[in-house]
Amino acid sequence: MRNHKEQQERDFERLVERQRQTIYSVCYLFANERQEADDLFQEVLIRLWKGFDSFEGRSSEKTWVYRVALNTCVTADQKQRRRLDTSPLEMDVDLFAEEEHNPSASRLHRRISKLHPFDRALILLWLEDLPYDEIAAILGISIDNVSVRLVRVRDKLKKITD
Repeated sequence: MRNHKEQQERDFERLVERQRQTIYSVCYLFANERQEADDLFQEVLIRLWKGFDSFEGRSSEKTWVYRVALNTCVTADQKQRRRLDTSPLEMDVDLFAEEEHNPSASRLHRRISKLHPFDRALILLWLEDLPYDEIAAILGISIDNVSVRLVRVRDKLKKITD
């Protein structure tokens, strides 16, 4: 029994290492500041750990991680409160620091943050260069709906002023 638990922990650590950038990208897009992104990251890790045993591999690992991360961030966004009171995990990625040196990235982040959570999720997956079928699987919509919604979201982004 102990070996199974230890193996599970090692497998989870490897999953987090492989998907760290994906998780943090989702958290970044739903946060207004670094601390909020870090808190969301911690919450996503908790949700991933809780569901790790039940992940059956019916979708790709990355698709599953996106779904968990997006659902966690959308829920947190809707409730607008942080749930964690734990010591922070150090991030290898700091998109906020990169944003400080790139005004275009900062402007895009501000515009995206004004979108509804579902639209933010959609644009994130598109910006991550995922194929439409994978975006559809992550968001639970049809491929055609991905295409139509992306056109609308890109139009909204063009009309948003800083």
